[in-house]
Amino acid sequence: MESSAQLVILAGLAIGLIYGAVGLLSGFCLMSSMRGWLAEGDRRLVRTYALAIAVAIAASQFLAGSGMVDLGRAIYLQQTFSVPVLFLGGLLFGYGMVLSNGCGSRALVLLGRGNLRSFVVVIVLAIAAQMTLKGLIAPARIALVQASQTTVSVNSLPSLLVVFGLAESLSRALAAAATVVALILFAFAQPAFRRSPGQIAAGVIVGLLVAGGWYVTGYLGADDFNPVPVTSLTFIAPIADALQYAMLSTGLTLNFGVATVVGVFAGSLATALATGRFKLEGYSSPRHMLRSGAGAALMGVGGVMAFGCSIGQGLTGLSTLALGSFVALAGILLGTTAGLRGSLRVQPLAVA
Repeated sequence: MESSAQLVILAGLAIGLIYGAVGLLSGFCLMSSMRGWLAEGDRRLVRTYALAIAVAIAASQFLAGSGMVDLGRAIYLQQTFSVPVLFLGGLLFGYGMVLSNGCGSRALVLLGRGNLRSFVVVIVLAIAAQMTLKGLIAPARIALVQASQTTVSVNSLPSLLVVFGLAESLSRALAAAATVVALILFAFAQPAFRRSPGQIAAGVIVGLLVAGGWYVTGYLGADDFNPVPVTSLTFIAPIADALQYAMLSTGLTLNFGVATVVGVFAGSLATALATGRFKLEGYSSPRHMLRSGAGAALMGVGGVMAFGCSIGQGLTGLSTLALGSFVALAGILLGTTAGLRGSLRVQPLAVA
């Protein structure tokens, strides 16, 4: 294995370790953020998430503007994509996230804390995602994409401004600045959030980890003879790849995503043991397990259709300012809202 590829894997492991620790200590999770916003009246977590997006956009666009990373090589900035499939995938993922009480990354964090419910979520999510990527569901997904995809010349907020005659560098700066300022103003508008240094730190760190992933894969991994895919934090395909690697490692290549998944679990486990938070937990009933597994399956299928999860599209995709990521995130938010409110609301279950 080339030294650059080894460096990318080690960096992915380090990024995962940090994310796992921060995720456990801060409770960073879009599902928890939305539940706090819509059901519990605690809006600090959603502002943590907004701050993380702002930092991720600012740092990632700086890397792109300085020429260190070519974000155009990321899957989020494709010229051809299907808006209906991205949105539908987001809907499925968001609703599944409520059923399972957390996204894939959150399941990895909770698994490190001893939550055995999350073990089921991770396994079912991985199987469903692999079935949608390469298995039984893949032909239907591909047919749906081919029937609805569109090739566009404008695929991001900066490219939208270029249409109006602005230079590419100015368009990038304006689009990033406007988005970042709006998100920061939203995040710090609440006094309770401003008095929460832990949540502020979590938002900043997670946002920087997204940019760190771009730097690692797009700059450190930029080897002409053995290039690695330009990517950053995302968890649907990497969880599926990690399960496949665990079963069939011979002949498979370890990559940034798999290393990150391992790192998140290890970082959460180490933090839980060090802080006395480790505690074995299970399901309260067969119905609870069935609902959780169904949610994990929806997240696996929906996450593949949407090209990412609440982290993969909601943070990493959005950091590229890709229009498709805004579509996918809209679907995730709507699916999550449907699960938390209205006629499709998921009724809470007692947890052992």
